[in-house]
Amino acid sequence: MKKAILPALALLSLAAPAAAATPVEVTRFHTAQTVGAAMPGPIAVRAGAGLTPGTFETQIWLDAVAAALSRQGFTVVADAPRVAEVTLDQLVLENQRAQSGSGVSVGVGVGSGGGWYGRRSGVNLGLGLGFLLGGNKSRDTLDSTLAVTIVDTAGTHLWEGRAQARPGERSKDAEPRRLSAEMAAKLFSGFPGESGATIGAR
Repeated sequence: MKKAILPALALLSLAAPAAAATPVEVTRFHTAQTVGAAMPGPIAVRAGAGLTPGTFETQIWLDAVAAALSRQGFTVVADAPRVAEVTLDQLVLENQRAQSGSGVSVGVGVGSGGGWYGRRSGVNLGLGLGFLLGGNKSRDTLDSTLAVTIVDTAGTHLWEGRAQARPGERSKDAEPRRLSAEMAAKLFSGFPGESGATIGAR
């Protein structure tokens, strides 16, 4: 009896399953007075707090937002009466196992924010104590918050959205291009969205 032989690509797909989608929570804000002016049309995309203009990593996040806006019917141009300001807040959480069995979690990152969410900037330092229930290996995770504010030439906030990828993914596996694309897509899914509602998505 001949044995069935799986093609090499099939074997590779079994050995290396696709990465699971990142859990993301999304919140959007707008008002009856501003949402009409925020609807699809010409728009520029620019870096805000937490992103350094002109860097490769910043461009990855700006491109992800531009692609998500385009899928919703916006026309992304270099100069427009409306601007999508993109901010990024990332925090690396380090878990280290101590001999006593307890763990120390330290987070360091650059914070940003504004508008309906309030304002905060500078370097955030977080220190917390917890217990690791199993395993001896340290595990670094990445907490990312992508925020986009659509403003007009007068500086009026027409729409704001925030997507937060919850801790749980190893920071070394959080490839920026994949993470930015997932977060931006979920942020603008169903644009403009229900104002004030927080939606969990995968």
